[in-house]
Amino acid sequence: MNKSWKSYDTGAFFDELITPAGRPRVVARRAVNLLQSLAEEDMVARREAAELAIREMGISFTIYSEGKNIDRAWPFDIIPRVITSRDWSKVSRGLVQRTRALNCFIDDIYNKLKILSDGIMPADIVLESGNYKPQCAGISPRYGAWAHICGSDLVRDKDGKFYVLEDNLRVPSGVSYMLENREITKRVLPELFENYSIQPVDDYPSKLYSTLASLSPRERRRPCIVVLTPGIYNSAYFEHAFLAQGMGAELVEGSDLFVDEDDCLYMRTVDGPERVDVVYRRIDDDFLDPEAFREDSALGVPGIMRAWKEGNVAIANAPGSGVADDKVVYAFVPDMIRYYLKEEPALASVKTYLCMHEEDRDYVLANLDKLVVKPANESGGYGLMVGPHATKAQRAKFAKLIEANPRNYIAQPTLSLSTAPTYIDNTVAPRHLDLRPFILSGKETWVTPGGLTRVALVKGSLVVNSSQGGGSKDTWIVERSR
Repeated sequence: MNKSWKSYDTGAFFDELITPAGRPRVVARRAVNLLQSLAEEDMVARREAAELAIREMGISFTIYSEGKNIDRAWPFDIIPRVITSRDWSKVSRGLVQRTRALNCFIDDIYNKLKILSDGIMPADIVLESGNYKPQCAGISPRYGAWAHICGSDLVRDKDGKFYVLEDNLRVPSGVSYMLENREITKRVLPELFENYSIQPVDDYPSKLYSTLASLSPRERRRPCIVVLTPGIYNSAYFEHAFLAQGMGAELVEGSDLFVDEDDCLYMRTVDGPERVDVVYRRIDDDFLDPEAFREDSALGVPGIMRAWKEGNVAIANAPGSGVADDKVVYAFVPDMIRYYLKEEPALASVKTYLCMHEEDRDYVLANLDKLVVKPANESGGYGLMVGPHATKAQRAKFAKLIEANPRNYIAQPTLSLSTAPTYIDNTVAPRHLDLRPFILSGKETWVTPGGLTRVALVKGSLVVNSSQGGGSKDTWIVERSR
């Protein structure tokens, strides 16, 4: 055995590849045995080959620091995460169920408001959310689908059970990195794939295209689909370009589009205007249309909301879908499933305390050292506090923030996030991770087999976001060992 593995200790956590007894889990046995057999210099060479491939492929992400945009190479760990297809089939069913309920909820909120009138949810939670957009009232997109691309973050606790940590329904990102992780792993560890039947992920661009095409208001063999990006300085621009190319769609900015007198959306081309059928937008609601939202937005398209309301163009994700993205709303998703689908949730949610409720707030303030506190509408790991790892001063700061604006904060127990072997500093050590699968909703619903595994590269850290120092792994859904 390579000495880099000899000191590996799972501790008190559920480890994805190694049992508490120190043996590889059955599903990961062949992969672990092969990795353990590699000489130390070979492991170093594989990692360096991965880093070179990332640079050659131009896989990067942007972080914002002190007013600067900093491009960095994508942080990648060469040891894959392995999940059985049996486990994943249960997760996949739960994600489809959850997405159906969320779409029902959004459609209800902008139309009949039944969930509010029936007392299932307090009206102020929804109608006072920063993501509720009254401009979308009275609209019902095709198939009742609002969140056409959903990225739900999953974690495993010490019991090995999957829990939904949050839902991302506005402009969820990360799928391009899921695809590139697979490509890199195939390059640097091709022999691993000889022992497994792994569900493919490289058909995602075609699945995304089919989903978007099904939304077209015009019956065309090949509708005109565009990816609307804020531009090259956006942190996810690599992904915007990647997906546009993968689908054979045009990558456009707001200035490339216009709405004509017929309330249809057009793209400027060298051959003249071309009508657009579907917009996969990667711009937040507030910047989408200066006529409807922020007047000072230079990123969006004046009149695109008019075109959408008239049914002349489809927008994915639909404007207003972020009303279900609120972390306060998240706490009510199990109730949504029971209310709209008449089913019990197939996937558990994490216990959530709503600071807007006095009893919950009192509990949170008394237990800040044990809880993770999150703002309702932030993303990317920004603005949260991990109580056990926070200083006394940080906890005092968050207490004041909660008391000043309780609606804006929720708290959750500090979970014992699962770990997986991660190659760091020429040794293999356990690191905490999560998983973001992607669910596509249009005429049909489809779940990626696996998703983007994000890993906290700092020992003991629970923050997995790349913008906060995290990395990622290839995620395998294994049909069987060969």
